[in-house]
Amino acid sequence: MEWVVIISVLVLVTLSLLRVNVIFALIVAAEVAGLLAGLSLTETTELMISGMGGLADTALSYILLGIFAVMVGFSGIVGFLVKRLVKLMSGKRSILLLVIAGAACLSQNVIPVHIAFIPILIPPLLHLFDKMKVDRRGVAAALTFGLKASYLTIPAGFGLIFQGIIVSEMSANGMDVALSTVTKAMIFPGISMVIGLLFAIFITYRKDREPGAMSNFTSVEMESAASAEHEHLVFSKHHFLTLIAIAAALVVQLITESLVLGALTGIICMFALVVVPFRDGERFVNEGIQMMGMIAFVMLIASGYAKVLTDTGAIKGLVTSASQLLGTSHLVIAFVMLLVGLLVTIGIGSSFGTIPIIAALYVPICLEVGFSPMATAALIGTAAGLGDAGSPASDSTLGPTSGLNADGKHHHIWDTCVPTFMHYNIPLFIFGVLAAVVL
Repeated sequence: MEWVVIISVLVLVTLSLLRVNVIFALIVAAEVAGLLAGLSLTETTELMISGMGGLADTALSYILLGIFAVMVGFSGIVGFLVKRLVKLMSGKRSILLLVIAGAACLSQNVIPVHIAFIPILIPPLLHLFDKMKVDRRGVAAALTFGLKASYLTIPAGFGLIFQGIIVSEMSANGMDVALSTVTKAMIFPGISMVIGLLFAIFITYRKDREPGAMSNFTSVEMESAASAEHEHLVFSKHHFLTLIAIAAALVVQLITESLVLGALTGIICMFALVVVPFRDGERFVNEGIQMMGMIAFVMLIASGYAKVLTDTGAIKGLVTSASQLLGTSHLVIAFVMLLVGLLVTIGIGSSFGTIPIIAALYVPICLEVGFSPMATAALIGTAAGLGDAGSPASDSTLGPTSGLNADGKHHHIWDTCVPTFMHYNIPLFIFGVLAAVVL
């Protein structure tokens, strides 16, 4: 049973690297896991489908956010930002990528909209990226850094939720820990991600990269790109009303803590304020689904895949078998625990959803071998974060791809998953082991 997760995740990764669509890769990986666990194809499929409802709310929110993003793009307001960036960032690619990383950080902590800003901000900037010969893999690294590093280390917004789950799950499994202790423990993985970001921006992707062939440019994105070159953009009433719609969507989301209600509010406001014509509603829906529908379906299937791995006992069997081989060396124990965390998270694609699984199995081991609460928190937090960058099913990679591939020039696996895996999981692994040993 302990080999089920390893083989299944290897199937998922291999198929993804071979450019098999991530939806098919997830389905095949789930079927492989079920068969290895002794289930029939029918039983595995039924189990996977039963688990797909776990992220239905998230999938619906992504669809609605895509529709809202297309409407915002139609208004032309992003053209002002693009025009300003063309003037300020000419020849300053590194600064541009750092600004994008900073904006992504704000989306997790200060204004917790998660990936909602990406389909609004990034597609209109693609024309600028191509003009500056920016390597989009560097942009993907910048976006993923902001989507991940900020919630790992900063106890605000999504970061407060993430660290709060660690506190509650550690306490539930017999090791009490304060939130401040978890925050201090997560400094190590935070530093590792900063190193990965700087390496990606200033070394790996600092050279020019010619843009690829355009294969899927929607009409709204064409209009947005063209507006960036327009020399006489004037702030109009429609732009002001668009800002009102964006603000309303944000306020509703923060009050209700629901992306679905927030995005729906924005859509209704865009129609009610006559920013977009009601008769073109079907067009906006179609283009919104085209932009974000892929992510929505991947998240649904990823939820089903996670249920197959958990309900068959494959994950628990993996950790149990690994714990029996650990011995007493803190270095070896930390290495094996993080390796298990990497395998689990890269398959499930959710660091938040991984914490309860990992904590239930890690805390007893850490208590037995004498890890401190801070070291245990560092192990759990880092193990949960490992694989989030680089996972084909993670919104930390799906989000950046949704924006960068709006014109069909960006490949999800080779241009987002592989670069982010290399630049973040490797330093996270090293610093996670270091934190477990020294804390």
